[in-house]
Amino acid sequence: MREPSRRMLPMIIGVTAATTLAADVAVLLAHGSSASPGPQPQTQIAGRFVAASGTSVLSPAAVAPLGKRLTPHVLVAAPGTLPAGTVEKIRKIKGVKGVEVVDAVQAMVAGKRVGLLGVDPSTFRNYTPKPTAQSDALWRNIAAGDVAVSFTMGSDGGLQLGSRVPIGGKDRQSEVRVGAYATMGIADVDAVVSRDTARALGVPSGNALLISAPKVDRAELIRHLRAKVLPKQAKAVEVDPEIDYPSAERLPAANGQVMTARQVRTVIEAARTRLGWPYVWGGESEAEGGYDCSGLMQYAFARAGVRLPRVAADQARAGWVIPFEKAQPGDMLIWANDPTAPGYISHIALYIGDGKMIAAPRRGTVVQVQDVYFRNFKGAVRVNPRRASSIAY
Repeated sequence: MREPSRRMLPMIIGVTAATTLAADVAVLLAHGSSASPGPQPQTQIAGRFVAASGTSVLSPAAVAPLGKRLTPHVLVAAPGTLPAGTVEKIRKIKGVKGVEVVDAVQAMVAGKRVGLLGVDPSTFRNYTPKPTAQSDALWRNIAAGDVAVSFTMGSDGGLQLGSRVPIGGKDRQSEVRVGAYATMGIADVDAVVSRDTARALGVPSGNALLISAPKVDRAELIRHLRAKVLPKQAKAVEVDPEIDYPSAERLPAANGQVMTARQVRTVIEAARTRLGWPYVWGGESEAEGGYDCSGLMQYAFARAGVRLPRVAADQARAGWVIPFEKAQPGDMLIWANDPTAPGYISHIALYIGDGKMIAAPRRGTVVQVQDVYFRNFKGAVRVNPRRASSIAY
């Protein structure tokens, strides 16, 4: 997994945050959370990643039952509250099936700068992955004032369920209990609290939207929002762009669309220089004392002049996903290991040939050469430097 990087995220700078959040907090605008496998539970279900809810002061009726689930397709974010009229215009766009108002910032959570959302647990749950959406205890905990952190931030970031962690800006923070591990399926969002908790922390109110529009062309919708609907400083991105699984005849061989042999050698040699460095959640350089899986990929490919986005879910879109049988040295390998968000790409490694890979596996390990394994394996990524650069913020 990773810590979101201010160099990689498109975001709005200079937000005047209220109360306890320091002015260094920036509005979050995510693009499609994270990149390390963490523990590999065999039989655990999402409900088991929720802290004991017996301490909740809320009755079960405090959170509405799960309604019709909607997939979020577009995220909108602005420096301040989005006008009610703007929200209503978006609701009325043909093909839009749902609009959820949330609060969004980048904040310090347990010493890491991450994307944080303030949500209405009764309605936002309908926009989350099925295991997360179905956990009544999880949403009651959030409504009672807890924070839910992504599965990899919890497992590989070392945050214990039931522990209290500081949340806020660099200068002022408040302690909040970790009530659940729950990935929301939105890259760069690693923490979720109730809107009441968000207000107490000083998060801008109602400055972001999730839009569900299953049968609408996402690119066209975003263009329309930018040109006709959104205030000047608001921005919009696709939440979870599709990964390209091409047919064999569509896979290009050269013309700048794949790496050169020299680049491949450079990437592998660079990754080898990191062998033995500790796994550090959010790590992408020596300055952080180690690397996580996507941070290692970003480091190695940068040595060959290839810019990658920061998180595994986005790195998987930096080329074409092909079967392992066609994998070559220099390809990246991807897995969906997160039990709270099935199908979400949460781990990535570098293939070096002969069934071997270089990986930063999980907390408590080091960068190492491993045998390729196939549990939750989703394919090999043939990197397209042009495409990688276009999505590397």
